Amino acid sequence: MTPLPQGWCALSLLHQRIETRIERALQAGHGLSVREYSLLALLSRQHHGPGGHLRMQQVADALVLSQSATTRLVGRLEDRGLLNRYLCDTDRRGIYTDVTGAGLTLLAAARPTNDSALRSALDDAAQDPRLAPLVTTVEQLDRAAAATGS
Repeated sequence: MTPLPQGWCALSLLHQRIETRIERALQAGHGLSVREYSLLALLSRQHHGPGGHLRMQQVADALVLSQSATTRLVGRLEDRGLLNRYLCDTDRRGIYTDVTGAGLTLLAAARPTNDSALRSALDDAAQDPRLAPLVTTVEQLDRAAAATGS
């Protein structure tokens, strides 16, 4: 196998290990999937911006999901009282979604679980020579983002 496919395989393996670790921790501790957590986190960041919401297509694009998968995901969280959906005032074709107070509360409780599972998964992956360089890169990106306030 050439270096590019080897790198891709390593990246895929790292992603899978991290997502599996976080999924188990979030499900056990908070009854959330990784996608549900990601959606709550995405929408929570919008509360400090204009409108505090996103169109469903923006959600789909940000989470790299199909429109139908996004609709099902939002529906599940809406049924749990964690999100709201509503029509755009100026364009009735536009549907927005917004995180509720209950969603923000659950997100705040789940964030330490997510962060701890991520750290643990990265620490374990750093022990694998195939994954260690990727872990180093992820940590460098994190430090750079922290330095710039992103």
